[in-house]
Amino acid sequence: MDKQVIGKNLRLLRNAKGLSQIQTAELAGISRLSYRNIENGKSIPKVSTLQNIASCLGVKVQDLLVPVNTLTKARFRALKKMNNRESILLDVTKWLSDYNFLEESLNDRKEYRFKDLAADLSSIPVGGNRAKLAAEKARQLLKLDSKEPIHDITGLLESAGIKLYPIALASDGFFGLSVAEEDGGPAVIVNVWERISVERWIFSAAHELGHLILHMDSYNVEETLEDKEQEMEANVFASYFLMPEEAFLSEWEETYGLPFLDRVLKVKRIFQVSYKTVLYRLSENLGNSIWGKFQNVYKQKTGRTLKGADEPEGLSADKFHQTPERLRSQEPESLSPLHFIENRLYKLVRTAIDNELISLNRGAEILRLNTKTMREVASSWV
Repeated sequence: MDKQVIGKNLRLLRNAKGLSQIQTAELAGISRLSYRNIENGKSIPKVSTLQNIASCLGVKVQDLLVPVNTLTKARFRALKKMNNRESILLDVTKWLSDYNFLEESLNDRKEYRFKDLAADLSSIPVGGNRAKLAAEKARQLLKLDSKEPIHDITGLLESAGIKLYPIALASDGFFGLSVAEEDGGPAVIVNVWERISVERWIFSAAHELGHLILHMDSYNVEETLEDKEQEMEANVFASYFLMPEEAFLSEWEETYGLPFLDRVLKVKRIFQVSYKTVLYRLSENLGNSIWGKFQNVYKQKTGRTLKGADEPEGLSADKFHQTPERLRSQEPESLSPLHFIENRLYKLVRTAIDNELISLNRGAEILRLNTKTMREVASSWV
């Protein structure tokens, strides 16, 4: 046993759980002094003590013995302080470690296709048309037609060498983060909490892609406050990446004879974006009064006022038949959580199991599934 490794891991895991040394010691049934000496690397604990500590932290003993890498080149910023920030970062670190292990073991690593584009854009100052240019160039690299909607953003990002991790976190102030290539990425992590719309999941993925392409010099995990200028630029990138100008104008013209509300909802369905994304684009030419106009006509037709997280034309959870954490978003019928399921990691896990590189239980751990669900998944493979 390496007491320094154990101590560092304990500190990371304890902080991630939001526990003090006193609380951890009490839960593990040992004195505060004994626990402090273990965490400070001054003493080697008994196996039974390690088992008790691991149990109270909700981890395996192995998690205390193996060195845990910490992210440095990650962009994790939020509008307000997050008490579970360390826990999220630790989870993402472990996920990336598992993902990279599978890619290396199977010799199946995707080339990151936006590296040169990011380097080219780094010399252009923030602002102006840089975000729109980046969106256009990114679509070209992905061989997307100028009028082509994006129907599978997870598959698209994975094909470009970006790892994608959907996590369900009960927070309306955190939508996603991203990790640079130097830290085991590039990776995009998206909050798929049930109260966040699927459109927002998709937009968040595109938004984080914008950061990866436009703001690599700002990837520092110690930075926690949002940069408003960079956030706006990533929003513009996401808007034009998901809904390119030529395609948007063409579809908007095609709906010329429809009532305003119906036009907005139809265009949003075509591009799988939020109604807010459509209104933002309209406001560029028609001014900000378009927001009030939409609210007014929506209230006239439905009798309801749209709130911040609302997305018109929602489906209830009973219309879906997937796992509960993915299914409760109120979404248009044309857009379900099935549009936001990562494929590549499942493929790597299946290949590793087929080649007896990992067990079924290890596959369940990597995919964050319980053993019963993993068996069901495996039995369904054809």
